[in-house]
Amino acid sequence: MGEYNMKLIFLGATHEVTGSCTYLEADGKKILIDCGMEQGPDTYENEELPVPASDIDMVLLTHAHIDHSGKLPLLYQRGFRGQIFATRATTDLCDIMLRDSAHIQMFEAEWKNRKGKRAGREEVIPLYNMDDALGAIECFVSCEYHEILQISDQIKIRFVDAGHLLGSSSIEVWITEDGQETKIVFSGDIGNTHQPIIKDPEYLKDADYVVMESTYGDRSHGIKPDYIKELTQIIQRTFDRGGNVVIPSFAVGRTQEMLYFLRQIKEEKRIVGHDGFEVYVDSPLAVEATSIFMRHMFSDFDEDAAALIQKGINPISFPGLKISVTSEDSKNINFDEKPKVIISASGMCEAGRIKHHLKHNLWRPECTVLFVGYQAVGTLGRAIVEGAKEVKLFGEEIEIHAEIAVLTGISGHADNEGLIRWISAFEKKPKCVFVIHGEDLVTESFAERLRREKGLNAYAPFSGTIFDLVSGEFIREAEPVKIDKTKNMPASTAKANSVFARLVAAGQRLLTVIRHNEHGADKDLAKFTSQIESLCDKWDR
Repeated sequence: MGEYNMKLIFLGATHEVTGSCTYLEADGKKILIDCGMEQGPDTYENEELPVPASDIDMVLLTHAHIDHSGKLPLLYQRGFRGQIFATRATTDLCDIMLRDSAHIQMFEAEWKNRKGKRAGREEVIPLYNMDDALGAIECFVSCEYHEILQISDQIKIRFVDAGHLLGSSSIEVWITEDGQETKIVFSGDIGNTHQPIIKDPEYLKDADYVVMESTYGDRSHGIKPDYIKELTQIIQRTFDRGGNVVIPSFAVGRTQEMLYFLRQIKEEKRIVGHDGFEVYVDSPLAVEATSIFMRHMFSDFDEDAAALIQKGINPISFPGLKISVTSEDSKNINFDEKPKVIISASGMCEAGRIKHHLKHNLWRPECTVLFVGYQAVGTLGRAIVEGAKEVKLFGEEIEIHAEIAVLTGISGHADNEGLIRWISAFEKKPKCVFVIHGEDLVTESFAERLRREKGLNAYAPFSGTIFDLVSGEFIREAEPVKIDKTKNMPASTAKANSVFARLVAAGQRLLTVIRHNEHGADKDLAKFTSQIESLCDKWDR
């Protein structure tokens, strides 16, 4: 056996659909594949990183969505200073999305603290701040699709188009150990076919091990709907009632798809009696994201979108498109009584300006709230879609009288048949397929389907499961640990823990830096030692 261990540790998005994070150790390197934030309520406890953040050498990032990238600033805060490899478009999108995430963390902490101060509650500390986000962004290394990169002596990687989001990837990883090569494929989020703007997912042919998502592992999108027709009908009947169409939409990806459809609707004059209707994009993030989409249009857009560009047509812009950047712009939208389309983030209604638009429109029977993306269990969006009669927004109970509509079939994720097509493309059966990134029962049912229909060795790991890539055996099969929702940590304790955690992370980083200086000059090491001892003398109470 070689000098180094080769193992996978499954940490996040195990029997859950957000918070993707997998740890890979090989060639003496400690690598994360994705470092995502959990969104919506969690079911199971996730294990912490098996090593200090400062010991992580690199991150391989499949795409920019926050459930895959959102904890990178926290990783940086805790001492990570390695490289984050991602496609060029993913790098550009993370530049805005991680800053936006930090802004949300800081804003919500500030808002809670303003309310909490009046109630005598302890101060809330944001998960991370803007400096952490900017630090993480500096760690990015932009990569091209299909380029083989040697990231260490014995490890090569390649990004291929996953067709899920601009810049999204499946990642191929080749590891050489004792002259023998092992190949792992991390699927990332596998895209739906025939989406507007972006290309279809690429299929891979070989791998020893596959780590595969299963978001829609139990569902079919059905026959592809006529999105333009459905959207036209929804807008027409809403405008005829004198109402607004409010679309909670992910700022990156789904918003640009909606603009693509709306441009066609307007160009073909499909809406009768409401000529020149206005479409508001009320999300600074969506505005920036749209600009990035245009920056990558020649390299990353599909044939249909590219054909429009060749004709001099911007596929995601049109007359009557209004961009709302400032909070004042946002507030003014609801003072305008003309029927309009309002696209606002977030897509699951959990944060951002969409909550204000829901407050102003949900109670109005003439309006429509149109959902155009996945709504995770426990989110406000899911509650509305499932028929809630009222919801609480900004401390106020809002009765729901608006029409609630869903644009069926529109999804950035492959459905169960799309997932089967993707895994079926492997010409030789992988030794094992690890099924992650799906709701609790979905991961199990999809793994069972892979075993039954495809004869694959498929397994849905829980957080903390460790797999030895050399022996091909589990070192540890973790048991699920459900989150105890009855235990609410006092804010004072949470604050103390947060501050102390940063201190511990700084100490761990110091140890990492010490190890990096092992072969330094004696004079430098002596100086470094004196500085540490002086610091210890000052703070050892």
